[in-house]
Amino acid sequence: MNLNYKSYWRKSGLKGKWGNIFLERLSKHNPKNVLEIGVFCGVTARNICDFLYKKNNINFSYIGVDLFGSNKAQKKDEIEPTFLKNQKFSNPLKNIYYNYILKENLNSVASVEKLLKKYSKNIKLIAGDTNKKLKEIDLKNIDFTFLDGGHSYQTVISDLSILYENMKGKNKVVLCDDYGEASFIHEVKNAIDDFSNRNNIKVKLIENRFAELIF
Repeated sequence: MNLNYKSYWRKSGLKGKWGNIFLERLSKHNPKNVLEIGVFCGVTARNICDFLYKKNNINFSYIGVDLFGSNKAQKKDEIEPTFLKNQKFSNPLKNIYYNYILKENLNSVASVEKLLKKYSKNIKLIAGDTNKKLKEIDLKNIDFTFLDGGHSYQTVISDLSILYENMKGKNKVVLCDDYGEASFIHEVKNAIDDFSNRNNIKVKLIENRFAELIF
C-alpha cells in the first residue's frame, strides 16, 4: 500500500516526512476505528480516512474532536497555533483563495466536513474541550487515537486518563505528538511521562517526535 500523506492545500502540523511517518504507524497497527484529538484544518483527518477506506472500504469510523472555535474549559497554559487566530498563509495564493475568495475558516466544522465529504457516513466531528467532551464519547470501539489537542499538562493528563479508563487491557494504541525533540513541548512530555509512570505503561519514542502508548 502506498503511504503518501497529502496536504490537500491546507495547513497541517505534520509537514514534510512527518505525515508519512504518522501513516506508517497507522499502517503498522491497522485500525478500523480512529479517534483524533486536535483536528486543526482536517488534513490528518482526511489522510486517516483515505487510509481507512483503502484498507476497509466503508467499514471504518473516524471521530475528530477539536475546539473548532469554541471555548476552552481551561483558560491557561494552552498552546494554540497562531494560524488559528489570523489564518495567514506564507503562500499569497492560499491567502487570497481562502480568506478573500472562499472566505472560509479552515479550522471550522463546516470546512473540515467539506474536506471529509467523501466519507460523511463514516465520520463524526465534535466541537468542544476534551476536558469535558471526551467523557461523553463512546470509546469502546476505538482502536487507535492520535493525541494532538490541548497541550497543557492538565489537559494531556486528563485526555490520557479518560482514554485509559475506557481502553485499558484492550491493546489499544495512543500516538501522542510533541513528545520528542523534533517537536518538543515540555508540558506534553511531562504529562505523558507522569501518566505512564503512574500506570506502568511503556512509552515508545517514534522518530524522536511521537510517543506511542499501548493500553
